[in-house]
Amino acid sequence: MTRGGFEGLDACVHCGFCLQACPTFLATGDESDSPRGRIELMRALERGDLTADDAALSYHLDRCLGCRGCEPVCPSGVQYGHGLEAARARLTAVRGVSRLARLALWALTTPGVSAAVYWFARVLRATGLPRRLAGWGRFRFAMGMLRATKPMRNAKFGMRNRKAGVNSAFHIPHSALLFRGCVQQGLFSHVHDATVRTLGVNGYAVREVAAQGCCGALHAHAGLIDQARELARKNVAAFGDGDEPIVVNSAGCGAIMKEYGRVLDESDDDRGARFAARVRDVTELLAGEAMKGPVPGAPLDLHVAYDPPCHLLHAQGVAVPPLKLFAAIPLLELVEVPGAAECCGSAGLFTLLEPEMSRAVLAAKIERLRAAAPQVVATGNPGCAMQIGAGLAAAGIAAHVRHPVELLDDSYRTAGRYE
Repeated sequence: MTRGGFEGLDACVHCGFCLQACPTFLATGDESDSPRGRIELMRALERGDLTADDAALSYHLDRCLGCRGCEPVCPSGVQYGHGLEAARARLTAVRGVSRLARLALWALTTPGVSAAVYWFARVLRATGLPRRLAGWGRFRFAMGMLRATKPMRNAKFGMRNRKAGVNSAFHIPHSALLFRGCVQQGLFSHVHDATVRTLGVNGYAVREVAAQGCCGALHAHAGLIDQARELARKNVAAFGDGDEPIVVNSAGCGAIMKEYGRVLDESDDDRGARFAARVRDVTELLAGEAMKGPVPGAPLDLHVAYDPPCHLLHAQGVAVPPLKLFAAIPLLELVEVPGAAECCGSAGLFTLLEPEMSRAVLAAKIERLRAAAPQVVATGNPGCAMQIGAGLAAAGIAAHVRHPVELLDDSYRTAGRYE
C-alpha cells in the first residue's frame, strides 16, 4: 500500500544539492523554504508530529513554487513534487482552500464562466489599457500579465486557414489530437493556431476533440486532488482509446497529463496511463522521433532568450526539442541568460496567492534578461509568458514574450510554406 505520495520523499539523505536549485531558498535563505527543509516538515506531517492546521507548516509549504527544480539535481532521485502534492492535499482537507484561490479556479476553469471571463479579458486587452497601465503592484502587474497575452500583429493568421497551413505538395501520414486547455484557449488561441500550422508543415494533420476540458493542474497544485482526478477522467474519456499523439503547447498542462496514470491510480483500469503515454509537447512532435528537428524555415534575424518552463524542463524532462525548433530557423540567435532554467515565479496560482515571494523570484530573472538584451523571450507555458511579460513591462524592457512555436510559424510564413 502506498502512503499517498509521501513515499517519494524516503530517498532524501539531506545532502543539500537541492538548496542552490530552489528559487525560494535563494530568495530568503531560510532552510524551511528549501526542499530539504520542507521534506522534513512533510515527514513530520506524515508521522503525526505536526498537524495539518500547524501555521508554520502551512506557511512554508504554501511558499513553495512547486517548480520541481530540485528534482533533476537530486542524486537520490527524490520525488519532491509528488510529496508536495500529497502534503497540500492533506492541508486542504483540513483547512480548505482560500476564497481567492476558489474564486480564481472558478473564474479560470469552470465551463461557461471561464468563457465569459476570457471574453471580457480579450475585450479589455483590445482597448490597449493593459499596455498603458502595466507596472508593479497587484493591479498594474495583472494588467501587465494581460498585456503579455496579446498576439503579435504579424502572427495573426486565423484558424480559418488551418487546412491551408499544410503545403499542398506535402503528404500527411500522421494524425494528432489538439489539447486546448483553459487559459491557453482563452488568451493564447494564437498559439494553438501556430501549433496546427507548423505541425501541418511537418506531416501532422491536427484534429479537434470535443468534450475536453481543464487538465486539472491548478486544482492538483492547490491540493484539490479529487477535482483534479475528475477532470482527468473527463479528458481520458474525451480523447478515447486511440493511439494518436495528444499535442499540448502548455507545459503545465502537459506535465500533469503525462501523470494521469498516477493521478487516477485505478488498479483495475489503465486508461489513465495509456492516455499519459500519448501526451506530447508540441516541440517533441516537431523535433521528430529521431530528433532531426522540424522542416527548416526562412531566416528570422532575431536575438532570442529561451526561458524553459519548469514543468517542461524539470517535470517532463523535455530539454532538447525546443532547441531543435530554434535551430530550424536560420539567422535566429539564442542569447545565453544565466539562470534561465530557474523558475520565473508564476507557478499557476502562486503569482496571485503569494505575490511577494513571486515577485522576489521574478526580480532576479528580469535583471538577467535586462543585461542579455534579447528582442524576444521565448517560453512554452502561458503562466510563464504572462509573468515574464508583466515583469518586462514593469521594468521598462522592450522585449516581447512569445511561444517558441510562434517563431517557427513566422519563419514558415516568410518561407511561403502556407497557401
